[in-house]
Amino acid sequence: MRISELSRRSGVSVTTIKYYLREGLLPPGRQTAATQAEYDDQHLRRLRLVRALTGVRGLSVSTTREVLGALAEHAGDTHRLLGVALGSVGVGEKPAEDAPQGAEVDQLVQELDWSVHEAAPARAALAETLDSLRSLGVPLDWRALLPYARLAEQTAVLDLDQLEGLADPLEAAERALLLTVLLEPALMALRRMAQENESARRHTP
Repeated sequence: MRISELSRRSGVSVTTIKYYLREGLLPPGRQTAATQAEYDDQHLRRLRLVRALTGVRGLSVSTTREVLGALAEHAGDTHRLLGVALGSVGVGEKPAEDAPQGAEVDQLVQELDWSVHEAAPARAALAETLDSLRSLGVPLDWRALLPYARLAEQTAVLDLDQLEGLADPLEAAERALLLTVLLEPALMALRRMAQENESARRHTP
C-alpha cells in the first residue's frame, strides 16, 4: 500500500508517518521509485503500536524507540514482550534513590507466590502507596491487600485470555497495552459504582 493508504487505514496523518519514519519508529517501506515506497500490514501494526505507546501510555519518542527495540529483542519471548509493552518491565529507567524499599511488598508477593520481577515499577508504586497511607494515619499493611490481590489475579486471567490466539507479537503487544491502559478507568468506574451500590444496600432504609 502507498503511504496515503497507510494513513487512511491507520488514522495517522501522512506528515506524522513521515516523522515516525525519520525518527526510526517505523521501518522504511519497499522502495518502488525515487520518491515512492510500498508498505504492508506489518507497517500498519507497527504504526498502531507506536500510536498506542505515544498516545495511550504517553511515552516520549526516544522512550518509544527504546521500547520498540526491546520488543524486537524479545519477539520470541511473549512474557517479556508483554512486560515491556505494559510497563511492568522498565526500559532505560532506574528506580529513584529515595524510592521506598518495599519490604512489605516483598512479603506480599511471597505470600501470594507470585512471579514478579524485583525491578517491576509496580512494586515501587505499591510500596509508595503503603508509605503514603501510613503517613496519613491509615494503618494499612500488606496483609490487608491480600483479598484485593486475589481479585487482581482473576482480572489478570481475564486480561490474558483476550490475548489468546494472537500469533503476531506486535498485535499482541498492542492489544495488551490498549486493554490494560484504556480499560483501567473503566475498572475504576465499576469499582465506584459497586461501592455506591453496596453503600445503598447497607445504609438505605
